[in-house]
Amino acid sequence: MSQDDRARGRGRPLSPVLTQRKIASAAVALIQSRGYRALTMSALAEQLGVSASALYNHVGSKRDIMILIQDRVNQDIDCGAFESEPWDVALDQWARSYRDVYIRNIPLIPVMAVLPVANSPHTLRMYEKVATGLTRAGWPESWVVNTIVAVESLVFGSAYDAVAPENIFDPGELSDIAPVFSAAVAHRDLLLGSVPDNAARAPEAPRTPSPADVAFDVGLRSLLAGFRLALQALHDRTAAD
Repeated sequence: MSQDDRARGRGRPLSPVLTQRKIASAAVALIQSRGYRALTMSALAEQLGVSASALYNHVGSKRDIMILIQDRVNQDIDCGAFESEPWDVALDQWARSYRDVYIRNIPLIPVMAVLPVANSPHTLRMYEKVATGLTRAGWPESWVVNTIVAVESLVFGSAYDAVAPENIFDPGELSDIAPVFSAAVAHRDLLLGSVPDNAARAPEAPRTPSPADVAFDVGLRSLLAGFRLALQALHDRTAAD
């Protein structure tokens, strides 16, 4: 018996041991490199170096794989601030972390944005933290899901914007048919460095913001300002009753 055989142990399989994390990571890598349509059970089995039958012992369908991917990717989203910070600080940090995660996983957005959360334990725990933090701060239960959807809509759209060409709004030779818009595009670059820092933002290494970063910052700060006004108005009405 060789030394490798003794180290491996008699009867231990030569094929890689599959775990849900390995399956999800391999599926993400496959989608990143070849696109969502390339994700099949046989392609994933090949990516993992196992037989399709071995893969079916762990996941029964492509939907099962997508649920694993959803949980695997969403584990990287930081929602811990909802346990200790004011709701607006927590929502700000959650949204920024959410966007950062999906900027790294752009090919997954069209699927993840419409994938039901049933049977996704980590994703449900994330939403539970958000919901608990908001309701603890006085948000009506009826507002919670709409708030989450509003933030996610901004996050997913901004993640796409982060990988778009920076000259996406350049009108080229047709600036004469949209002179006001063209002027706005020209002046946008002059404002990139002048957007005020958000005091609630998690500390990061200094860097020059991209147009997508600035647009996201404007959108998120505006969204939070609207939420604050709506919540204050609700509290005022309640106090007046």
